[in-house]
Amino acid sequence: MTVTRSDATLARLRRGAGALATSAIQRMEERLPWYRALPPEDRSWVGLVAQQGIAAFVSWYDHPGPSVALTAGVFGVAPRELMRSISLQQTLEMLRTVVDAVEDEALALAAPGSEEALRDSMLRFSREVAFAAAEVYARAAEMRGAWDARLEALVVDALVRGEADDALRSRAAALGWSDTVTVTVLVGATPPGSVENLVDDVRQAAASCSAEALVGVQGDRLVVVVGHNGPVSPVATALAGLCGPGPVVTGPTVDGLTDAARSARDALSGLVAARAWPQAPRPVAADDLLPERILSGDTSARHSLVERAFQRLQQSDVPLLDTTTAYLDHGRSIEAAARALFVHPNTVRYRLRRVADITGWDPVDPREGFVLQVAIVAGRLLDVPPGTGQNGNRVPPPTRH
Repeated sequence: MTVTRSDATLARLRRGAGALATSAIQRMEERLPWYRALPPEDRSWVGLVAQQGIAAFVSWYDHPGPSVALTAGVFGVAPRELMRSISLQQTLEMLRTVVDAVEDEALALAAPGSEEALRDSMLRFSREVAFAAAEVYARAAEMRGAWDARLEALVVDALVRGEADDALRSRAAALGWSDTVTVTVLVGATPPGSVENLVDDVRQAAASCSAEALVGVQGDRLVVVVGHNGPVSPVATALAGLCGPGPVVTGPTVDGLTDAARSARDALSGLVAARAWPQAPRPVAADDLLPERILSGDTSARHSLVERAFQRLQQSDVPLLDTTTAYLDHGRSIEAAARALFVHPNTVRYRLRRVADITGWDPVDPREGFVLQVAIVAGRLLDVPPGTGQNGNRVPPPTRH
């Protein structure tokens, strides 16, 4: 649409620009509670933006064109920090208020017969200003998103490398992470497709389970740090469906992000070892892969399994270690184990139930029997055997390295 410019109207607008700005600021004071609540420095910047917008309108009215380049002219006068204090919605409210004030006051400045042309110019200008504001905030959001993605990658990478320090916590806080939640690290294969879409899908899946997620795509490996206040199983199941083919492993749940490096370490160890158990559930807990992790050289897994199984059996007041060994060595036959131990088969059954109660692994179950068998072998291979020494005295369990 072509707007007919009036030189008389332009002259009046130039003379009245200061009064228009004053009227616009007064109207913002009256109509916008958030503007009144701003600190004095921010209010002065908002007022400057309004004044610059009116000056830009007068300049554009003098030289109208097919488009209006306003981003730098209007919004460039305010510091970037102002966008953190004022939302896009508030900016649009400010623009609407300024346009209303200008429309009410400026029409009185129009030369006779130019009122309609001036109104059309103001409507077109206000539309372009709104588009320019949206562009400013969109660009800022895009830059913030790129910065957040880099910061998120640094946090996940630090956890994978075991560097949990105050810098890690401050970076996570900058991403909006709540330090009051429990944390579980999940690892799996990176699926084919867009990484950006994958990250968004993972976050949405975690949010649907009332959890939060920090996501790291490290080549063919996907690492997700899950913050949750409830059970992790529903979240892990939802996220496993987004991972690529192969095992998906969850580390132990820990208290806070500072301890999440341990969860990440165990999850990554489990991801390597899971290949030895093709029938493993998906997702599978790293603690359910202790035998495979031991066989792949994970020292922490060896100490954990020896402590939870071998030491408990050896330190029991009932010969549970000998009974478990006899049962496993004799083809998992209760009768054969009873003959080897010179006890009644019911005694073997009773002791095996005690083993399940004490360790959490049932020797009768094929998988759990294998776990116990590896635990016994690993315990016997320790340099300083735990439990009872040669002199019959108790010796403390080995310390963790």
